[in-house]
Amino acid sequence: MQIVFLGTSSGAPTTKRNVSGIGLRLMDRGAWWLIDCGEGTQHQIMRSVLNISQLEKIFITHLHGDHLYGLIGMLASRSLRGAETGGITLYGPKGIDEYVQAIMRISPVHLQYPLIIKVVEEGIIYEDDTIVVEAAKVKHRVPAFAYSMTEKPRPGAFKIELAKEAGIPKGPMYAQLKAGGTVQLEDGRVFHGKDFVHPPQPGLKVAFSGDTIPCQNMVRLAQGADMLVHESTYVHQHLELAERSGHSTAKQAAEIAVAAEAKGLLLTHLSPRYDIEDGPITLDDMLQEAQEVFLNSQIAQDLCVYEVKRTRLL
Repeated sequence: MQIVFLGTSSGAPTTKRNVSGIGLRLMDRGAWWLIDCGEGTQHQIMRSVLNISQLEKIFITHLHGDHLYGLIGMLASRSLRGAETGGITLYGPKGIDEYVQAIMRISPVHLQYPLIIKVVEEGIIYEDDTIVVEAAKVKHRVPAFAYSMTEKPRPGAFKIELAKEAGIPKGPMYAQLKAGGTVQLEDGRVFHGKDFVHPPQPGLKVAFSGDTIPCQNMVRLAQGADMLVHESTYVHQHLELAERSGHSTAKQAAEIAVAAEAKGLLLTHLSPRYDIEDGPITLDDMLQEAQEVFLNSQIAQDLCVYEVKRTRLL
């Protein structure tokens, strides 16, 4: 998996940062998913490593404009690719369907691909053979959801050298053993697949907070995540502002990462007030605040690609 930030600013863009949008590249599928779609997201996609034709799914965390206002324009631009593009499934809180339908009714957009809209409830909202997507309610000024994407475990690698040493002939018997079956050779020896396959490899897990104050649902959703992407609108010195607006501080985001036993933390949705190099409080101060609680914290940067690495079990 790769996480590609299309916008990391909160509320309004700056000269360095666009408003919220995050791409999740699913390398094995040759596709990517989008989490939130603030104004200008389609411009950021063109500047990034992402291909708009390969976009499969969109997950909207809540219906505030800095997470939503780029959606219709991006869908319309994607439609100009015509037959190159497949359908898109759009997930979001109650009202997402009305929002899209109202704009398309007033300013018609004739999409050249199917658009399926699904209103989100808590729990598993998508599952296939390789991945599970879960939504959890978080605490913001409007109904809001966080999302986790978890790969299913992968079969362990076949111990081909061990099979050769045992004198097992290549071909169908290798396939049977790899599938966990039992084979018998002409000399009567019997071999069991469990002895020739490494343990299943755990899948990767990433979690995205959207906008929220700290809450137990976020801890639960992010439990054991290989990477937690959490909003960090304010430094803890401005906790009162965070609580008033329904946001988190860098320290609180780091505490969520610790409680969830996450492996890494990427801070996003950063207040423009700190994005000034000679300001009284800077993003360096925000990063230090987070790292004092959770060392493996980073400040996300627009258009940067963050690799979520797999740990292989032997």
